Amino acid sequence: MRKALIYYGDAVAGTLTESDDGDYVFKYGDEYIKAHPNQPITLTMPVTNKEFKDNRLFAFFEGLIPEGWLLDVAAKNWKINPNDRMGLLLACCKNCIGAVSVIPIPEDNE
Repeated sequence: MRKALIYYGDAVAGTLTESDDGDYVFKYGDEYIKAHPNQPITLTMPVTNKEFKDNRLFAFFEGLIPEGWLLDVAAKNWKINPNDRMGLLLACCKNCIGAVSVIPIPEDNE
């Protein structure tokens, strides 16, 4: 299972998790919900205490991953399969353009 903290500016907005089965879950953090109830990371994921679940990486997060030649460079340098979307998100999106950042949470066995 791979996880990441999702930051919106300097605030931890929530967590993104990829299960071992390849399902994805995004959940806003309780503190973020209280402090920023009207500030979603994307309009497709309004601020709520419910989990967002899908069997594909959410389109918003897909949009953060580099494309074209930059994707080729990232995949080659980090030895990540271009189809490993979560791996690319974790490796490439720590300092994205815009307000959202993706910070990997190390797995317990590392």
